[in-house]
Amino acid sequence: METDGTYESRDTRGSAVPRPAGPPVPPTPPRPRPEGPLVPPPPAHAPTRVGVAEWLRIPRPAADPGIWRLGHRPRPQEEPDDVPARRLFAGALISLLSGWLLWSLLWNGYLGRYWLWPLLVLTPDSWRTDADAWAAASYTYYALVGGGFLVFFARVGHVPDIWRRYTRKKDTPPPPPPPAADPAEWPELRDAGLTEAAARLAEATRGGVLGDVDYARIRRAWQGVRSRPERLHAFTEAVRTRGAAACGHPSGLRDLPVRTATHDLATDQVLIGTAADHPRNPYARRTTGVALEPGLLGTSLLAVGPAGSGKTVRLVRPVVESLCLQALANRAAVVAVTSHGTAVGPDEAFDVVVSVGRPESTHDLDLYGGADDPDEAARILAEALVGDLVTDSRRAATALAQLIGPFRAAHGCFPGVPELRELLGGTPEALAALRAAVADDPAQLRELTARQRQAERGDDVGDLLAERIAFLDRPAFAPFFRTAGGTDFRTAGGTDEGATGGTDRRAGADKHAGAGRRGDSPDRERPQFSLRAVEHPLRVRVDLPERGHAEASRIVSRLLLAQFTEAALGRRDRSLFACLVLDDATYTVTGDSVRAVQRLRSVNAGVVLTLRSLEDVPEPLRGPLLGAVGCRMAFAGIAPWDGGRFAETWGTEWVQTRDVTNRQIISDEPLTKALHFMRRLVTGKAATAEAVTVREVERQRWSASDLAHAVPAGHAVLSVTHVRGEYAPPLLVDLRN
Repeated sequence: METDGTYESRDTRGSAVPRPAGPPVPPTPPRPRPEGPLVPPPPAHAPTRVGVAEWLRIPRPAADPGIWRLGHRPRPQEEPDDVPARRLFAGALISLLSGWLLWSLLWNGYLGRYWLWPLLVLTPDSWRTDADAWAAASYTYYALVGGGFLVFFARVGHVPDIWRRYTRKKDTPPPPPPPAADPAEWPELRDAGLTEAAARLAEATRGGVLGDVDYARIRRAWQGVRSRPERLHAFTEAVRTRGAAACGHPSGLRDLPVRTATHDLATDQVLIGTAADHPRNPYARRTTGVALEPGLLGTSLLAVGPAGSGKTVRLVRPVVESLCLQALANRAAVVAVTSHGTAVGPDEAFDVVVSVGRPESTHDLDLYGGADDPDEAARILAEALVGDLVTDSRRAATALAQLIGPFRAAHGCFPGVPELRELLGGTPEALAALRAAVADDPAQLRELTARQRQAERGDDVGDLLAERIAFLDRPAFAPFFRTAGGTDFRTAGGTDEGATGGTDRRAGADKHAGAGRRGDSPDRERPQFSLRAVEHPLRVRVDLPERGHAEASRIVSRLLLAQFTEAALGRRDRSLFACLVLDDATYTVTGDSVRAVQRLRSVNAGVVLTLRSLEDVPEPLRGPLLGAVGCRMAFAGIAPWDGGRFAETWGTEWVQTRDVTNRQIISDEPLTKALHFMRRLVTGKAATAEAVTVREVERQRWSASDLAHAVPAGHAVLSVTHVRGEYAPPLLVDLRN
């Protein structure tokens, strides 16, 4: 079978990933022609060469963290000491000429006739009188001796090494697996006695109806059945009635409208580049594919690089695309936070699109993250408002709780942005109305009295909170932070695993995710989105209005980060991998968020943060942030002071160094002097002797200068850590392959 490089370890382009099956993608309406240079549109799908059945049969051996496992073949740990080609051919030529010379001397009798002695001893005397017999025996002996000379001198000249080096073919594909172990035949279901379901899925796999997303989704549902056997009947019925579309996503979709990266949903990996063939990389990792997966993102990832270095195009978009595919397979939930207009994926690739400050947004944003407890809601909101200004936001949280608690007791909901601004600003009418509303509740009156007493102090944090909440109290944001009358998206119910095809989940998610789609009236009341929805396999994109509202965008970013960590840590069902991707985390990281990120790896969740510089993080938090994340990525063009932080985090290693010392050879003998004189005339250099000293020294894996000046454009230095604790040292990765 023609493999076309499928099974070679150096094929890191992922050409073996199958084209996913599913409903036809509707044509995209033509867009107005943009001004400036034309950019070709991305392909509808990544390039594909094999079907799903062949894709499933490709081996995926266990490998170190970050290695693209699809068709991977391990490389030797040390570089083989190959003889240079020039020396190899020269040695072979000299050896064969020497053998030819020896044979010629023997044949012409210059070395005597002793080499014919075995012929004379081993043949009877009668053969010498028979011309034909003696000729046959003689030429047979000559052929044996000549062949022996040829083999001997060919081995001396390393001719077999030349043959192996320059006639080496493509690795032959492994033999097809037996039917009992063929993944395309769904052996797990057959072993469990579900012969009919396995046959239905195997037929869909061979016919090309079942795609890679379908395979991952049904495998996920089967894992849920194994953990909860009461779902077996529902799973069997779903496969019998719907086939490859069984156990569907609540949206009913089976693929993304556009793929720009290479994915392997059998291992949940996305290919982001190739380990460069560079001396700083271990030999075993050079030219191998570099991939990310939930096991790595679960330790969180921090990427630092200047604008234009490729953070969004070569990292954020592939990761978001991979998580969206895993969400369609009911395996993950993703929330991507970007500035408006950033190309991390089309609107059709997401279930929820929150465009803060724009009327075409499909959903509003829950200011309190779906919290029911006033203290929890106050803590999250205080982190968003003043987390970047104060090291301890507990005073701010207390001040907020003293206001939103009584407001909730009086009105049944938390205050909106305008009401909260008036209360924090100490407006007499607002405070008097709230006091009158809770006049029958002594506990809430005590809270209001304490707040008014603290407001009289000169160092009261209420004024700062009022100033920060004013950034959200703008006409453009008026409809986006409602607290009453909206539909809470976190109630978009469903089952835990979706083993029955997501029937219950689809009923709730379709109801709310479909509301407020583009084209509806902008005055129509939109549903609210809460980060508590990460318990469901949702694909969410939040667009921030950076232009003209930079401070408001940063507040919303901190709000989303605080809400996500709170929701992820409080999930009941942690089987879904939850990930928050912040395309620009400038002034978003706080002390509380760093501590929360460290805890995410234990609850099957993680965050991806990108920064233009570590200067965008408060100085006391730069070291703790690098220590809190398990995956660190330094793009080309970072500043030396940023490189110094990475170099300190990555530490040192022991390496071998060779010191070569040359000293001139001085001789008193006339013949040696003459030879040295002739060598100097020919080469122009004096005769020298080399002294080599090999030492073990400790040096930085990547120094600050190397990171700032030695990383080529389109490359990055990446180190990864798996949630199991496995670690891979920093590698120079070519992100263009």
